[in-house]
Amino acid sequence: MASHTSSGPAFETGTVVRREQAVEAAVAAGLVGPDNPVVALLDVSGIRGGAAALRTAFDEVTPPGTPVLHAFAVKACPLVPVLRLLGAEGIGAEVASPGELALARAAGVRPARTVLDSPAKTPAELREALALGIAVNADNPQELARIDALVRSAPTTSPLGVRVNPQIGAGSIGALSTATATSKFGVALRDAGARAWVVRAYLDRPWLTRLHTHTGSQGVPLALMAEGVRTVHELAEEINAAAGRQQIDTIDIGGGLPVNFSSDEETPTYADYARLLKRTAPGLLDGRYGLVTEFGRSLLARHGTILAHVEYTKSAGGRPIAVTHAGVQVATRTVYAPASWPLRIAAFDAQGRPRTGPAVAQDVAGPACFAGDLLAENRELPLLEPGDYAAVLDTGAYYFAHHYAYNSLARPGIHGFTAGADGVRFAVVRDAQSVAEIVAESGGEHADALL
Repeated sequence: MASHTSSGPAFETGTVVRREQAVEAAVAAGLVGPDNPVVALLDVSGIRGGAAALRTAFDEVTPPGTPVLHAFAVKACPLVPVLRLLGAEGIGAEVASPGELALARAAGVRPARTVLDSPAKTPAELREALALGIAVNADNPQELARIDALVRSAPTTSPLGVRVNPQIGAGSIGALSTATATSKFGVALRDAGARAWVVRAYLDRPWLTRLHTHTGSQGVPLALMAEGVRTVHELAEEINAAAGRQQIDTIDIGGGLPVNFSSDEETPTYADYARLLKRTAPGLLDGRYGLVTEFGRSLLARHGTILAHVEYTKSAGGRPIAVTHAGVQVATRTVYAPASWPLRIAAFDAQGRPRTGPAVAQDVAGPACFAGDLLAENRELPLLEPGDYAAVLDTGAYYFAHHYAYNSLARPGIHGFTAGADGVRFAVVRDAQSVAEIVAESGGEHADALL
């Protein structure tokens, strides 16, 4: 892991200790400060540990030799070095756009370890995937008809399947629930005639060998996720029985393990989910079927921290407000939907050490020019002061890697870190965006285009 090394506190294990070491070292190294007021940090050891926990959880509930592909949902953290790291830990890639496929390929993820899912694949996307041998899950009958034509015109080694929606209900966040009665994803299995159509589609196409589902993610309880998988396993058994052979040899169960954003406790775990699947759909895990998983948020969320310099403090209506440089541009979901996406904030002093003192209810605000740009409202923390740092925890997925260019605020730099006996070592994952790059992306080369 190349780049800056900073001496720091003696090495200790544990996510919290590593995070605190990294914050202090980042301040000492100048990765964040008055002239570089926001930075994102990724815990490399945490990411490796999460990947190992995922592999182990499914190894423990499947017979030796069962083919299992864990394909990381690239949308959760579309950063090439992260995909490369996960690849080194035995994790493939689930992609849902040409851009995500390009990122996976740039990271060296092999086609055989890549899955293409999207409700709006173009003919060009399908041709590319089939030419490369990437697994494709058809979302609907019209897409399957396109694949029919492509398969007839050119042989492919791509494993092919159909995504079905078991229509079993929603979790607590409707926008992330993909197995509702009216979800835009997959073939709605309980609609009139749909199940019979799916069975017939497989019988007419011996080259369809996979079946795919995904119930949702954050806010979806494990029992509902397992029920969706059970429903699709039963459908696979029905299709195989009708075919008189095991035509479907692999079931893609999606991802969606929710993350506990309220504390450092890891709950639920991959092992919890794998054991629940074993109880709910034992035939899925008896070795007759290969498995594909598509976890994203749960692999990365815990291992990211946004560190923001406190520029000013003030008071309004008797409530203290800390104005920082992290807001809607890096924590879009939290700012616009705080009830669904609350994030923990940790207070650090100007040297990057945990701030002590009595908890005081205060707002932690971002830099954007609208009143709702708040990371936390009326949150009890040690009172932040100018020059301190607010650390936004559990932001490794769907946060700083998904920049929202409100007010033309720059994308922050992202650094991976490892903590060892010799201190904390950092490596650049993505450079901070410059003002010149903002101008270029905003049509700077075409300034006279509308004159």
